[in-house]
Amino acid sequence: MSGAVYPSLKGRVVVVTGGGSGIGAALTEGFARQGARVVFLDVADEDSQALAVSLAGLDPAPIYHRCDLTDVGALRACLDKVFQEVGPIEVLVNNAANDDRHSLAEVTPDYWDDRIAVNLRHLYFAAQAVAPAMRERGQGVILNLGSISWHLGLPDLSLYETAKAGIEGMTRALARELGVDGVRVACIVPGNVKTPRQMKWYTQEGEAEIVAAQCLKGRIEPQDVAALAMFLASDDARFITGHEYFVDAGWR
Repeated sequence: MSGAVYPSLKGRVVVVTGGGSGIGAALTEGFARQGARVVFLDVADEDSQALAVSLAGLDPAPIYHRCDLTDVGALRACLDKVFQEVGPIEVLVNNAANDDRHSLAEVTPDYWDDRIAVNLRHLYFAAQAVAPAMRERGQGVILNLGSISWHLGLPDLSLYETAKAGIEGMTRALARELGVDGVRVACIVPGNVKTPRQMKWYTQEGEAEIVAAQCLKGRIEPQDVAALAMFLASDDARFITGHEYFVDAGWR
């Protein structure tokens, strides 16, 4: 195993939403290799089952649960199942999102509701579901995945950027509300991360333009985001809460 090892993560119950592919898969694998008891939620069965098979040799191996996060009732039931089967959730990584492109003219009220459900609402209700046990234990970590997109005002992502901006506000509010009981809440803001999904959107020329706009001239990989998440979830970050932290190679 390369990279830092955090003894405080060993045996800790970690839930990763959208943990079957892309950044989520790196989060799932990263925490699992720390010895955490990882449960990852997703609706992408093929990718998720393949990930579970590839990590089956770890002890403990991560567990996949299919869960439609836009269905708040199903989300609550799934998190309750994790509690019953694995134990109180100690780290929640709210990673799941979808950055489908859209223009202002195309957006309907139904599409608005759908995109907010996919990119913002479930983070709040997942936090609401895990907070009572964290407060009772006097500790816990909630990590929300934001996005560089709204900081840069990238085109064709107005709803996605609205949701991602809201995540940063929600992070600060929840950090204040839960901090009195020892629960930390922080936000990770990835830049342009080299995942199969992101590569759909960029030509070689477009990719080169992004790298040229970064202070550091390289491509961010999913494991770079996971490295920050593991630090923030560990006891080494015990007084870090209420803020957002960028993994963007200085993209401006």
